[in-house]
Amino acid sequence: MKYAVLPVGLVVLVLNAPVTVFAGPPYITDDPEPVEYRHWEVYLASIFTKQPDTWTATAPHLEVNYGAVPDLQLHTILPMTLYTPAQGASSYGYSDTELGAKYRFVREGKWLPQLGTFPLLEVPTGSHVRNLGGGHLQTFLPLWMQKSFWPWTAYGGGGYWINPGAHNQNWWFTGLVVQCEVVRGVTPGIEVFHGTSQVVGGPRELGLNFGLIWDLSELQHVMFSAGPALRGTNQLQGYFAYQLTFGP
Repeated sequence: MKYAVLPVGLVVLVLNAPVTVFAGPPYITDDPEPVEYRHWEVYLASIFTKQPDTWTATAPHLEVNYGAVPDLQLHTILPMTLYTPAQGASSYGYSDTELGAKYRFVREGKWLPQLGTFPLLEVPTGSHVRNLGGGHLQTFLPLWMQKSFWPWTAYGGGGYWINPGAHNQNWWFTGLVVQCEVVRGVTPGIEVFHGTSQVVGGPRELGLNFGLIWDLSELQHVMFSAGPALRGTNQLQGYFAYQLTFGP
């Protein structure tokens, strides 16, 4: 695996309103490639979403990924979240904990893409009353694929969110990322994503992100993305992270 050129991980910002899902940093869509065996990825990061009457952000969140066995990555996210409405009091505190495991069951061949899955649990550790958590255990069941034709890489897929709650409903997410390493260690990309309604009577989500991954060294990397929401309640979403990658 080429660290930070093929991003991994997932962040979900769980709020009372419809959510934006950030997956393979710095994008929302994930890929099937796990962290290498006995290697680590550690992110100190922040994501934000803007809605007409609300700003929300992780400030910050810590993401840790570990290659436990070949083709299997263990994953957690520990987020501090800021909720800022246009009117009323803001909230800041610990939000919902994310746990997951990424498993690649098909390795990439000359013409064959990689295939993998990355089930996730959003554990309701944040205060739902203060808009810092979803209030219910949420589950994501995806399928991801990826194919590289150096210096180009494309990955995408989608999955099904089990989203319990009085006014919530289960929903589908799909996305596609295309990126290119234009010079050594510098990889811009573009993403398009779509989600069905997450609340009863709510709108579908459609958005676009432009991102960049910059490898400062074998150990240190920075990455960011941002883009407009073309449909739905969100107006803008963004992500920034400092990443460390290390192992034997």
